[in-house]
Amino acid sequence: MTAATPLRSPSAAREPVEATGGAVLDVVVPVFDEERDLAPSVRALHRHLTDDFPYPFRITVADNASTDTTLAVAEALAEEFAEVAVVHLDEKGRGRALRTVWSASDAPVLAYMDVDLSTDLNALLPLVAPLISGHSDLAIGSRLAPASRVVRGVKREVISRCYNVLLRGTLRARFSDAQCGFKAIRADVAQRLLPLVEDTGWFFDTELLVLAERSGLRIHEVPVDWVDDPDSRVDVVSTAIADLKGVARVGHALATGALPVARLRAEFGREPLAAEPSPDEMAGVTPGLTGQMVRFAAIGVVSTLAFLLLYTLFRGVLGPQPSNLLALVITAVANTAANRRLTFGIRGRRHAGRSQVEGLVVFGLGLALTSGSLALLGVLAPAASHAVELAVLVVANLVATLLRFVAYRAWVFHPRRQRA
Repeated sequence: MTAATPLRSPSAAREPVEATGGAVLDVVVPVFDEERDLAPSVRALHRHLTDDFPYPFRITVADNASTDTTLAVAEALAEEFAEVAVVHLDEKGRGRALRTVWSASDAPVLAYMDVDLSTDLNALLPLVAPLISGHSDLAIGSRLAPASRVVRGVKREVISRCYNVLLRGTLRARFSDAQCGFKAIRADVAQRLLPLVEDTGWFFDTELLVLAERSGLRIHEVPVDWVDDPDSRVDVVSTAIADLKGVARVGHALATGALPVARLRAEFGREPLAAEPSPDEMAGVTPGLTGQMVRFAAIGVVSTLAFLLLYTLFRGVLGPQPSNLLALVITAVANTAANRRLTFGIRGRRHAGRSQVEGLVVFGLGLALTSGSLALLGVLAPAASHAVELAVLVVANLVATLLRFVAYRAWVFHPRRQRA
């Protein structure tokens, strides 16, 4: 199949996988210095697939430059089981291992799981069945689904949930769990996406999922039973830093058009249904409330700090009311422009002037609240200090900010108005 050939028409379903004698499923187990756990885990996985999986399969152990006897253990397993294969890499990196094995595999459905088998294997068939049938393009196990049953420490639980909230707020991700080591993808989809995924480590999963989602592909989620491995050697701090760098890189690539998601969407035949507004019709508006609130809050913090700084500077030469008005107008223009582009995703100059005018109207509410607060303070406490003035302004600005978000979402940047 050439790169110019669409995988399917916009309304057609992907063809189901047919068993032709080779492996239908290739399960990759990336390992680094796992000489103790590798053999029992592979035997357990092989036994489960033999007894409960109705299609031919392969288990590929991807050795990531292990320094112990992991490679020798893997080769012994390959001699013991005809369905086990071994690939050795000279460099570390889970993403590098998955890209290497998935790119070379002849199986139509590709999966991977962590060697500790933290995820209950009974979820494997539900994971890959929608890919085999042609219904979905990727599948992930989710520890954050309501039906999932998870045993893990508070620190990892908090980190995982915060990371997924971050993805929703910054990359507009809609999948629930980016980091669960239990995923699958159709091989024809992998061939298109893998060359565009840059990360070779732990962020590989997130980058692949974001790219797939932006390309209009269907991601199937399976609630899993998952028990944390207390012997995990993942460096949480360095992994978190690498993930944040990855989020920034992918966000920049999406914003600048470096990732060809529009072309991929067309090639995959995943254009929106006729009844749905297209991305162009939506003019880039981001409907997700959580993501909008996160970005609006971040912009609000910066705006508030800028307002207080400007107010303090102007207060040295002007009275409190003129200082408040001037600082508010300056930050209002910058705040409206930032929210238009970053919070609600509206690009281009179309209606930009109208948005600024309406934004100033909204900020008029803030002016009324802050000016009224200062006036009330002048009546109740004429000798109030500058610190008290600032405190009153902060509280008034918090109330004004809440009203401003509601007005932005329901009026200024409402999707129907942008489409019109």
